[in-house]
Amino acid sequence: MSDKVKIGISVGDINGIGLEVILKTFAESKMLDYCTPIVYGHTKVASFHRKALHMSDFMFNVINTPADANPRKVNMINAWEEDVRIELGVANETGGKYALLSLQKATDDLVSGAIDALVTAPINKNNIQSENFTFPGHTEYLQERSGSNDVLMFLISETLRVGVVTGHIPVLDVPKAITTQNIVKKLQLINDSLKKDFWIEKPKIAVLGLNPHASDNGLLGKEEAEIISPAIQQAFDKGIICFGPYPADGFFGNGTYKKFDAVLAMYHDQGLIPFKTIAFDTGVNYTAGLKFVRTSPDHGTGYDIAGKNVADPTSFMEAVFAAIHIVKHRREQESLLKNQLRSGGKLIETAGDIKDDAN
Repeated sequence: MSDKVKIGISVGDINGIGLEVILKTFAESKMLDYCTPIVYGHTKVASFHRKALHMSDFMFNVINTPADANPRKVNMINAWEEDVRIELGVANETGGKYALLSLQKATDDLVSGAIDALVTAPINKNNIQSENFTFPGHTEYLQERSGSNDVLMFLISETLRVGVVTGHIPVLDVPKAITTQNIVKKLQLINDSLKKDFWIEKPKIAVLGLNPHASDNGLLGKEEAEIISPAIQQAFDKGIICFGPYPADGFFGNGTYKKFDAVLAMYHDQGLIPFKTIAFDTGVNYTAGLKFVRTSPDHGTGYDIAGKNVADPTSFMEAVFAAIHIVKHRREQESLLKNQLRSGGKLIETAGDIKDDAN
């Protein structure tokens, strides 16, 4: 039995570039040295995309369950039976329907433990909406399926990691969602993830302000003084090494972000615009706080380039590797914890230990 990580892959919108980046990723045979991929889609849909990309030699190993997966092949589970009309580059109901069927089947196996992690290809957040999917995106759907109280949209790359306090909500609703409690919760999630998932022993986190220039000492708003700064202090008192609030523009423009292990932005675009500017090709969207591991590339459905054989698979490949590394880090931590409990040793530092080191 192989001990390689079983990576489940949902195909996303079948009219977009999801299957293209999946096929290009696993056309690299060395990928099978690191994981056992299981794609949730349909062989006929995959065949359509293979022909469009002139990849007729690429073959899937069709299986019924993850237990049947061949560790030396790219495996596929048919998530539906009927024939599907594919219209590359078109945002329609069909693309959303089958993206959801793929996601549901993959998530079922993820929740049951049949696969070790899930990498999600891009969906269209509009056409996937239905009676069975009423969520703003993958993150919220997977939070419900996981039963997690709180999760964090965490964008990661080799040079930058960014989390957000508020995710997929209108900008109009952002200020009232910025509370001291919410900021502390997100800082805790970042801190826990950096330790458990990335093995950073003593993470250092930067916190951005909400207003321009972080309010200029109250001239441009009061959230920094009344909400964000108290949250930073509360988190620091809990042993989380965090600093701020920093003005968002200069923080990224002058490279200050390089001095921190992660950054907490107040809202979606404040964090994702600089992240995608700095790390678009290699960036990965990781959902921290789930009871399982899920990653995705940091790009969308790419309707404008679908079927043209120009989609770059780098971000998707990085998402696969990120999932592999996080699963392995968690396995190693569980093993260490078991060994420590048997020996009666001390494994995890207390908040006091961390605060002493920060001072």
